[in-house]
Amino acid sequence: MEEIVQFELSNEFRERFQRAVDEKDESFIKESLQGVNPADISTLLHEFDTEDSKYVIDLLPLETRAEIINDLDEDIREKFLKVFEPNELTEIVNHLDSDDAVDILNELPIKEREEVIANLDNEEKEANILDLLRYDEDVAGGLMAKELIKANVNWTVVQCIEEIRRQAENVQKVYSVYVVDDNDRLLGRVSLKRIILADDKKKIADIYEPGLVSVETYMSEEEVAQVMRKYDLEAVPVVNMQGKLLGRITIDDVVDVITELADEERQIMSGISGDVEEADSVWMLSRARLPWLIIGIIGGLINARLIGVFEDDLLRITAIAFFIPLIQATGGNVGIQSSSIVVQSLANPSVFNDSMVKRLVKVFLVAALNGIMLSLLVYGVNMITGGSQDLSFVVSIALFSVVLIASFMGTITPLVLDKFGFNPALASGPFITTTNDLLGLAIYFYTVHLML
Repeated sequence: MEEIVQFELSNEFRERFQRAVDEKDESFIKESLQGVNPADISTLLHEFDTEDSKYVIDLLPLETRAEIINDLDEDIREKFLKVFEPNELTEIVNHLDSDDAVDILNELPIKEREEVIANLDNEEKEANILDLLRYDEDVAGGLMAKELIKANVNWTVVQCIEEIRRQAENVQKVYSVYVVDDNDRLLGRVSLKRIILADDKKKIADIYEPGLVSVETYMSEEEVAQVMRKYDLEAVPVVNMQGKLLGRITIDDVVDVITELADEERQIMSGISGDVEEADSVWMLSRARLPWLIIGIIGGLINARLIGVFEDDLLRITAIAFFIPLIQATGGNVGIQSSSIVVQSLANPSVFNDSMVKRLVKVFLVAALNGIMLSLLVYGVNMITGGSQDLSFVVSIALFSVVLIASFMGTITPLVLDKFGFNPALASGPFITTTNDLLGLAIYFYTVHLML
């Protein structure tokens, strides 16, 4: 087995490597990348243009080439694949698991995809790929790999070991052996340890573990990730509606899903619509950010009009303007805190979740406690610094009311969005901030108007 070399990408090495690429110094390129993990080579190639990267990849062993291309980010890989001929892509696809191969094929134009599939000389690989292409990318059927090891429940241990040897040639990671009946329906699993320790003539039916956790082909990638996280699984079998074993999903695919979902939610919470990265064009980045900025502007204009309504109060008591930033900032912070907790609970559902009434009561009690503490703090600071007692009291009452309303809005908004099929993370970004700014100002000025 080739030893994996610890790799560190420094500016000096990058510059030396660039010279080697420019001078077509094959010996230096091969020697410097000997034994380096394909993921590290992918990181290095991000520093070079497509043509230079293609030149480097062509000098590497085919298996390493396949791993590098599989490891590239989807956006980068889609552009990168355009410089490969169909016969080159066929070689790469032959060295990948069926699920990874399908991910690459889905990024190709239909004509080129058909050419790659037609050039495959492995009929089993071709059948597996054609089967997976039927599924959407974001469901269990699209995530699964067809390569796995299974054994018939009626086999002896000797038969099972023979089959493991045959099937393991196409399976990179063997976590366990799935047990099926004569109709390929999933019954359970048997560990390699049990197979090794069992008597040769013993039947698989006597040593397998029934009741295996599985997912069905139509389940969304989010549900698959929840199942694997809940049961701490390294791999989960995929079955159809009849319970027939079709494939398996491994932890590396689910980690990718969890990362993508986290990136998507972080962007939504930041007020960025669409899947964008720093390397995207100026127009794409601007288009992704502009909608929520416009909403913020509209909220600001409404705020300005709202302040205009209470212009007479401002003219009579100009000191009330000093506390506008305090009211808005507190309302926004409280709302985001509340909505973030709800979004987190929606992402990790539990059958033991409290009822809506109990949840709202708890929100009210937490908000009331926080509101009292913050109001007393503001009242105390104002009195110490020589502020008006009447104004300090009014500001504290308004702040308490804003905390209650902002907590309620921050809790109810993601629940409503989730109920109507929208991403609840929308409630943790500019949406809730703008809404709470408006509500906070309205409550503040109306309280001042009534009490002063």
